[in-house]
Amino acid sequence: MDRTAKADLVSTLNGVFNQSAVVVVAHYKGLTVADMQKLRSQMKQAGATVKVAKNSLAGIALEGTDVASIKPLLKGPTLLAYSGDPVAAAKVAVDFAKTNDKLVILGGAMGTTSLNPDGVKALASLPSLDELRAKLVGLIQAPATKIAQLSTAPAAKLARVFGAYAKKDEAA
Repeated sequence: MDRTAKADLVSTLNGVFNQSAVVVVAHYKGLTVADMQKLRSQMKQAGATVKVAKNSLAGIALEGTDVASIKPLLKGPTLLAYSGDPVAAAKVAVDFAKTNDKLVILGGAMGTTSLNPDGVKALASLPSLDELRAKLVGLIQAPATKIAQLSTAPAAKLARVFGAYAKKDEAA
């Protein structure tokens, strides 16, 4: 890799680190190519990305970013998983690590907050941003639905009473 390609990679990674809500660092030693492709596709489906970069270049790219606290984790064969959603990358990484013991989560960062492996697992257990939005919309809509049901219920009850009297008169 020539000097300009390295400079481009460092600037690209710096932009990624500045824009990502969460960055997860993991060792991937022993993962097969098929496993890596599976991990990449799962990350892509969740809206996250996996990047394997030279540790020294990633360390340079981390300088001046909020997630600079992960620099000590960049030792050995590491991969970086990141996403704009604060939960997506952590959730996929933890789920993949459960089924494949060769992926070892070292830690990560969410903004300026440094995360240890237990912190990444705790973050992965939270609902995603889309799930939270769906719950919030459901909570907001529920009272309106109940009000509509209450306002139509007396009229429906009244109609049933009139219907019952009508049937009673017909029978008599």
